[in-house]
Amino acid sequence: MGYYLKKQHHIAAGQTSGRLWRGLVALTLALTLFFQGVIPAGAALFGSFGVKDEKELGRQFDVLVRSRLPLVEDPEIKGYIQSIVDKLVKTFPPQPFPFTANVLLHNSMNAFAVPGGYVFVHTGLIMQLEHESELAGVLAHELAHVTQRHIASRMERAQTVTAASIVGALAAALLGGGQGTGAMMAGSMAAGQAAMLNYSRMDETEADQIGLQYLTAAGYRPQGLQGAFEKIRRKQWATGIDIPEYLSTHPDVGGRINEIHARIQGLSTAMRNRKDDDARFNRVKTLIWARYGEPEPAARFFAQRAGGKKPDCLAFMGQGILAERRNQIREADAAFAKALACAPNDALVVREAGRFYYNKGDARAAQTLLRALTLDPNDIMAQFFYARLLDGSGDKRSAHKYYREILRHLPQDSEVHYYYGRSLGEAGQVFDAYLHLAYSALYQNDKRKTESWLKQARPLAHTPDEQKRLKRFEDIYEERRAVWK
Repeated sequence: MGYYLKKQHHIAAGQTSGRLWRGLVALTLALTLFFQGVIPAGAALFGSFGVKDEKELGRQFDVLVRSRLPLVEDPEIKGYIQSIVDKLVKTFPPQPFPFTANVLLHNSMNAFAVPGGYVFVHTGLIMQLEHESELAGVLAHELAHVTQRHIASRMERAQTVTAASIVGALAAALLGGGQGTGAMMAGSMAAGQAAMLNYSRMDETEADQIGLQYLTAAGYRPQGLQGAFEKIRRKQWATGIDIPEYLSTHPDVGGRINEIHARIQGLSTAMRNRKDDDARFNRVKTLIWARYGEPEPAARFFAQRAGGKKPDCLAFMGQGILAERRNQIREADAAFAKALACAPNDALVVREAGRFYYNKGDARAAQTLLRALTLDPNDIMAQFFYARLLDGSGDKRSAHKYYREILRHLPQDSEVHYYYGRSLGEAGQVFDAYLHLAYSALYQNDKRKTESWLKQARPLAHTPDEQKRLKRFEDIYEERRAVWK
């Protein structure tokens, strides 16, 4: 589940650039092969690129991303981004599809949305912004490109749209152009670099205007959009590297910021004087810095927040997570002790301490995790580690109840499937055990293990229900296997 169990995520976000770039190459090839299979060769005409086409394109793109690139599945982080998206979507006119948020492990200041309502946010964007309203502003702008069907409209108007043009646009959107870290405002802006799907100045202006409307209608400070633009530009230009391609080719970006500022000044005083509520934003930002930030900058980040006149309790927790990640167990224990003394009733702090105790085999784990669940019964990660405690004590029935509930919320979490499958096998439920182990391997993108577990599950599917569930898995597997090829 998230950082703690996925070995591929036990690295700093800043170390992922090479892997992400290699992943992009593989992803681009996979996209090309896939779309060659679904779009007629040569000049594939889109007389009408409708909602059904958008949904399918977005769904397949999501599958491809999941098969190639590191995603953060932590429920606290992903759920938070989804909550912002949901808050913005409530202000929209009726839409033909839901909007699904995902978090991509990469330290660039990037976010993008693709047709069909799939939204991707880079961890680096959350780490470098200061307010939830700024993050919401970026998302509102990106979502406006989708609601206004800017990409879809270009496909409809194009005389010829080839698979390659779609691949190029979506691939550019994924990494933001350049060497994988450019176009930091958003992937849709990066996608604008693709000739066929180039966003016009009018599109960008419309996304700014509509995004600002979405932002204010959702109750956020309107200055969030302007602040995000300014921070992204300042951050990139100050470094002297990875200057966004979008900014280098659109010198009027300063004019756009001025236009946003002017529109904000035209809003009511009550709107302009709204206050930021960054409580949850800061919690998630702390988790991301602790779990994925480069160790030295992360250490400085927490030291600044822990050393003030009014110590930040979350900073102590962050120091504990970071120390554990660096295998500094004594320091981690001391940091969690400070965090618990500082915030004894904070469910997140208590949960993280309980998880730490569990990982090092400390007898305090059970009591601490149970207290975390008392403070927040819906904490999925606390449920997961408590389920493993129950499982290890022999209470399979109670553990399985927790595992099933967790999978209801996180159906593609490979670690939950793994531990549930292993527990089912120990309980003698062999078919279900092999099936969940197959799901675990599938969502880890391990083709060999997936096929091995599936081979063992097939002859055990005796009942109609088992055969139905096996068929469902095989359908998912075939789609994923096509990407692996």
